[in-house]
Amino acid sequence: MTDEQEAARHRAKMQKRKAMQDAEVAGKSITSKGLLMVHTGPGKGKSTAAFGLALRALGHGWKIGVVQFGKGAWRSGERAMLEKLGENLVSWRTMGEGFTWETQDRVRDEAAALRAWNTAMELMADPAVRLLVLDELNIALRYEHLPLEEVISALRARRSDLHVVVTGRNAKPEMIAAADLVTEMTPVKHHFAAGVKAQEGIEF
Repeated sequence: MTDEQEAARHRAKMQKRKAMQDAEVAGKSITSKGLLMVHTGPGKGKSTAAFGLALRALGHGWKIGVVQFGKGAWRSGERAMLEKLGENLVSWRTMGEGFTWETQDRVRDEAAALRAWNTAMELMADPAVRLLVLDELNIALRYEHLPLEEVISALRARRSDLHVVVTGRNAKPEMIAAADLVTEMTPVKHHFAAGVKAQEGIEF
């Protein structure tokens, strides 16, 4: 096959692919909808992906909210960066007292989770917030620090233009059923298994 024939074959293939893509897009009728997105699974990158989405939203002039469940006062690079933008653009709330295996106190964990959830409800009610990240909410639900039915009901009843991202391993089936988008992070290879500790700028 000559170069000219190969170019023509490729062009015809891409024209067919474009026609299929255009037809699929044309078949979608909903132009705008607040989405419930869930990042779960045992692999690395759930919160990282959520904050990447937050950065995209900020680039379009949206106000975002972040509520962190369980991570305590652990200072992360994304928090340091996003808080510099000011409260008019970013409402960041780190509400936990550390991971549950660190506190080893269920009563404290439940109280912290409830405070975080009440804050999340306040941000959901704020019409200025377009995207809300509920970081590690799945963990609070996994350990039953919050009433699952109440949380799912509130997320379903959120206003129609609010996008919510929920992160954390072991998403409950009810959360998955309520979501518009679910992504499961699957570990293939991780440097931690080779003895590399969490590094500034990569893990936090």
